[in-house]
Amino acid sequence: MTDLLIYEYAVIQVVPCVVRGELINAGVIVYSQPCDYLCARAELDEARLRALDDGVDVEGVRQALAAYERACTDDSGPLRAESLGSRFRWLTAPRSTIVRTGPVHAGLAADPAAELEDLLVRLVRRAAPAR
Repeated sequence: MTDLLIYEYAVIQVVPCVVRGELINAGVIVYSQPCDYLCARAELDEARLRALDDGVDVEGVRQALAAYERACTDDSGPLRAESLGSRFRWLTAPRSTIVRTGPVHAGLAADPAAELEDLLVRLVRRAAPAR
């Protein structure tokens, strides 16, 4: 039997019009202290985003999503001196911006990288329409 280790995750959301409150899930950030693992992956569905706000700055959203990914692994950025746990807490702190994270959740997994992929499939990617 494989040992399961605790991890935390949050969905990265895009809220193109904060006043309206509509959002799409655009990524996931996963942190596991026991595995010394922190990673964010983003996949922006531009058509879904434009359906909520056709005037949204898509390039700005892409840059913000890329910043989440870089903050997890970039050892030359502004968070370079922070522990992975501190980086995760900073990235998941509540904010009122177009790109933000939802609430932090916990789970158990043997492989946090595989769990990140599974969360992307379940929470971000759209399933093929039923025929």
